[in-house]
Amino acid sequence: LHCTWVTNVAYSSPSVVLATYSNDGSRVILDDFREAYYWLSQNTKSDARIMSWWDYGYQIAGMANRTTLVDNNTWNNSHIALVGKAMSSNESAAYDIMSKLDVDYVLVIFGGLIGYSGDDINKFLWMVRIAEGEHPNDIRESNYFTANGEYRVDESASKTMLNCLMYKLSYYRFGELQLNSRMAAGYDRTRNAVIGHKNFKLTYLEEAFTSEHWLVRIYRVKKLNEFNRQYVKRRNKRTAMQQKSSRSGKKGTLRFKNVVVKGTKDVRPVNPNSIR
Repeated sequence: LHCTWVTNVAYSSPSVVLATYSNDGSRVILDDFREAYYWLSQNTKSDARIMSWWDYGYQIAGMANRTTLVDNNTWNNSHIALVGKAMSSNESAAYDIMSKLDVDYVLVIFGGLIGYSGDDINKFLWMVRIAEGEHPNDIRESNYFTANGEYRVDESASKTMLNCLMYKLSYYRFGELQLNSRMAAGYDRTRNAVIGHKNFKLTYLEEAFTSEHWLVRIYRVKKLNEFNRQYVKRRNKRTAMQQKSSRSGKKGTLRFKNVVVKGTKDVRPVNPNSIR
């Protein structure tokens, strides 16, 4: 009986569908990944190019049928490093990179609302390290730590961390959310901290979709004619390719297992009263 339970519960939970349990013991399915991939397949052009970290490349290609810049093959370390550099840069510098790569949408995974530890903020230092390996003059890992050498997202975080693309795409509008009266607005349940940069605006991207539990966030990259900006010239030479694997981390876990949020597939604020 125990073997059957272990097989059913521990070994039969795919990474694309998360399962948790409510206070009464009933099983709750968090289907944000498939929800987001379905949105991509139905609401973007068939030739749209998606920038995300490599972990989700095969899922996006298989379930959304969209082109990704990097995927789980991880053989092109230079391309992975370029994506890591974009995520690690400020929004303006990241836009230059995304323009050269013909990026239409950016997808990030965010677990701060429900306490999911396998999100992109927790993987972010791998992106920084890989980017620094290829672009040491532009990206330095030490710039993303506090003066005490800590990796934080609250008000003590470094200026570089608070203004990088990954931080902004993960926490956009999150500072407006107050989950309950005991938590301050913008409280990240995964990092157990109130975020240090709130109420910021995006210039070069706009929010296109946020899944029911905020696990998947998708942003559209604006075109040059949507704002005043000098044209970014494309490079003529191809990015060098190296066969070098770049692994980032382990499968995430849910720290808060009793969260059930009702909602729709459109981008909309979460009702704080629905989260315990």
